[in-house]
Formats: sequence, structure tokens, C-alpha cells
Amino acid sequence: MNFGGVPTFAMRQLLLLATLCSVTAAAESGDANANARPVYVDRHFEPTGISAANDGRLFVNYPRWSDRYLNAVIVQTPEEKRRPYPDVEWNRWDGKPQTAANHFVCVQSVVVDRVNTLWVVDAAAPLLTSPVPNGPKLVRIDLLTDKVSQLFPMEQATLPDSYLNDIRIDNARNFAYLTDSGHGGIVVLDITTGEAWRKLDGHPSVLGNPNIPVVVHGFELRQPNGKPAVFNSDSLELSKDGNTLFYKPINADTLWSVPTSLLRDRNADASSGVKAAVTNLFPTDGLWLDSKSRLYFSDVEHNAVRRLNENGRLELIFQSRALDWPDTFTEDAEGNVYVSASRLDEQPRYHDGYSVRHGRPYLIFRLDGVDTH
Repeated sequence: MNFGGVPTFAMRQLLLLATLCSVTAAAESGDANANARPVYVDRHFEPTGISAANDGRLFVNYPRWSDRYLNAVIVQTPEEKRRPYPDVEWNRWDGKPQTAANHFVCVQSVVVDRVNTLWVVDAAAPLLTSPVPNGPKLVRIDLLTDKVSQLFPMEQATLPDSYLNDIRIDNARNFAYLTDSGHGGIVVLDITTGEAWRKLDGHPSVLGNPNIPVVVHGFELRQPNGKPAVFNSDSLELSKDGNTLFYKPINADTLWSVPTSLLRDRNADASSGVKAAVTNLFPTDGLWLDSKSRLYFSDVEHNAVRRLNENGRLELIFQSRALDWPDTFTEDAEGNVYVSASRLDEQPRYHDGYSVRHGRPYLIFRLDGVDTH
């Protein structure tokens, strides 16, 4: 795989100073694999999002992508005990729109912020259909009390083909940024007022490119109609100073950036600030900026994790057949990086309605030996 040449400036400048210049990712010869060990195993249900809290708990979410379903959010304690979170009731939606506002419908991601709050993104689009009325929302949970502290209805910023995907929180400014991987776009939430709005709808940077196919284990993912599977704006990350948002569709070879000031200003033309941040990439899902300001990409085509280091080199961190569709990253208080394997490519929708899953468990790995300290 060719990742192009070495950029002429340090990656730290790009991320810490939000330098809006194009970087070309380059592969390092003789890449070393990190050690990794599973810290979470599920033999029945498909997880996507994960987030580690400072107290050692690991939060895991399960989207409602199948009729075979149980819980939307699970918490695993440091003693590896699990339970529905925040309670059983939130995880027992009865399928009626009247109750969708106060139950998890189809949760796509969970993120712990810097002030010990868990944010749950409920796309409310079961089986990847249109969002259920009253369903799209952000649920804010206080990790000290394990109680829901605030609900943010998101129908104000969703469309019939929306699928709210990932989220990042700017605690300093009290704003949240989300990707819409269905319609394509960035959703902005003013946490103080509860108002939300859309940015970059229709912009090429938020749209998956059907000419960049997603090929896993030699099989190209295609929709039931035979057309290439296209995933719009999916992963995102926020610079440490909160000034720049990075985002990327799965079917794209470029990581894009935009100043968050243009997103927070409802009247600003955000497209005027869109820049190519990293080029010559590949289909990716998860994106993570670690505590040393190094950027991690999930390489879904090669069951791998790659990291863009300060010198602009893209190196292989971990690769394993068991890491089937690396999905989401998180990092714990000790700087350990985790990645979930959702095996999204095995879904029946990409195989003429037939499941190609063969009993292998869904895994979440902790990566060791990646020099995160």
C-alpha cells in the first residue's frame, strides 16, 4: 500500500496548533506491531462504540441493527462485571414512537468527556431505517450518580435519511459536534441552549466516494441493490485546543478539517474553512487523537490500526484477523488505547441477506507497547 511522501512539518504542529495545511501520510518501513489483548468479549451481539472512564469502567454500546437484540449500553467494571447502563429500563424500548424519547432506540456511540459525563448518541434508526419519531437524541449521564442528567432532542437537526454517528465534546465552550453518516454533514449542538444545527450539507468532504470501494477479505461491500456501499461523514476528532474539527467519510482518501468557529456560528459559511488535513489515506472508520497528540486510524480493509506520528509517518500499530472491522477507539486514564472490532462487513445487508458470521466472538482490544506514555 502506498501512502505517499513524508510531509515537511511535524504532525504535532498540525494537531496542537491546528495548522490548516495538507499532510500526506507515509508508511514506515519495518512497522512494529503492538501487543494486544482482548478486554471485552461478546459472543452474541455486535458492539460499535466504546469509551473508558477515569475510574476504570468501560462503556460499550450496541446499535439496533438486527432483530436479535438486547441492550443498547453496557458498562463493564474493572472487576469485569457487566450490567445495562444506566439501568435496565433505558435499555428496554417497546418499539413505539411514544416511548422513544425516554429509551434507547438505536445507540451508535458513547463518549466520556473531560468532566466525567457520558454522552450517548441515539441515532434512533433501527435496522438502518429512517429515524423513529421522537427518537434521535443525545443522552447525558452523570458518572458519579449513574443517572441521566439531561436530554437533548435532535430531531431539530436530523433529516429522513440521517444517522447520527460519532460525537466530540468541547467542555470549555460547551459545544458538541456530531457526524451524520446517513445524509452526510456535521451537526452542532449548543449545550447551553439546547439548540442544534447542521453544517456542510452537500459538501464533498462529508460525502463518501463510490469510486473508493471498501474491500474486506477480498470482498467489496455492496448495497442490496448492487451498488457500492457508501458511508458518509463518519469518524471525527477534536483538536486539543478545540479550535479544529477533523472528520472523514469511510469511503474517502482524505481526512478533512474545519475551524470550529465556523461551525459554532450558525450564519457562517463553514465550507470556506474546509481543508485537507491528511491525504493519501484509505477506507477508515475509527479516529482517535491520543494524549500525545498522535492520530490513530482504523484500517478496515486490512484489520489494522495505523498511527500518524509527530514526524508525519503513518505506521502500523496492530494487525490481526481477529480485529475484523476496527471500529472505535478510546483511551483510559493510564494512556492505554483500546479498539473495538464490530465485524460490520459481515452484516447480511452486504451478503444478499445472508449472514456470514461463523460464531466468532466480538472483541475489544487493549493495545500495549505503543509508546503512549
